[in-house]
Amino acid sequence: MIEIRDAVKKFDGFAALDGVTLTVPKGAVYGLVGPNGAGKSTLLRSLNGVYKVDSGAVTIEGESIWENPALKARVSSIPDDWYYFLQSSTQDMMKLYRGTYSTFSMERYKKLESAFPIDPKKPIRHLSKGMQKQAAFWLTMSCMPDYLLLDEPVDGLDPVMRRQVWSLVLDDVAERGTTVLVSSHNLRELEDVCDHVGILDHGKVLLERSLAQLQDNMVKLQVVFPDGMTEVPADLPVLHAAKMGRIHTLIMRMNAEKATELLTRYNPLLVDAVPLTLEEIFIYELGGADYAVKDIVL
Repeated sequence: MIEIRDAVKKFDGFAALDGVTLTVPKGAVYGLVGPNGAGKSTLLRSLNGVYKVDSGAVTIEGESIWENPALKARVSSIPDDWYYFLQSSTQDMMKLYRGTYSTFSMERYKKLESAFPIDPKKPIRHLSKGMQKQAAFWLTMSCMPDYLLLDEPVDGLDPVMRRQVWSLVLDDVAERGTTVLVSSHNLRELEDVCDHVGILDHGKVLLERSLAQLQDNMVKLQVVFPDGMTEVPADLPVLHAAKMGRIHTLIMRMNAEKATELLTRYNPLLVDAVPLTLEEIFIYELGGADYAVKDIVL
């Protein structure tokens, strides 16, 4: 289990992490989402032991990750900007990873060769961005980590390779109990693979819940009120309302059953609850329509 408690990390007075507290259950796939500059990459680097937090605690299975080689050996990561030696090939980097991780499996490395159609002897700097990301996954998954930290992991991969990568990751979660913390702006994709979600903004955690709980605590309803009733009643706890013709679309922070019950007092002609996507939840938790795309007059 990953636990972060009241973590603060400042750079020149700016708090990239400002009292972050979150928990990643063992064996979970935890999606960390937030706008640019929210502190996601800083959080992942702190979990890697690259940064030492100024205060608070960053622990894995109750142990601090900072200057803890035995614990770091169980953690692998793929940062957004993957590092490799300029003249190295995937095969060269394999030797480095093999010498660094005692759990590195040559058997798995050879099996994964068919999953990643790249030349292991070709210099990595001569590979495309997507092929470099494939090399990163090939090496990282061969380390057999107990904890996998991913920052924009499938950026640059084509749709087929995205499926291949997520299949490998989820197989490790199911078969080996690997714990995965993934930061990504591709919320549609996270919705398919994550079972827990945390929303980070301005260095703080706004909320963290299982995906099922998150989707159950907010609802989108399409409503048609009786003739003569053109506006949404002011006493309804609506986060956001839109209207097209006679159909009102309402976003409410409650489950569908409770929201429907509230609306029955107005004798609506139609009430239809529609599941929110993770992207919609993200937008409305960050401030509703104020965070949505703005029309700019040029």
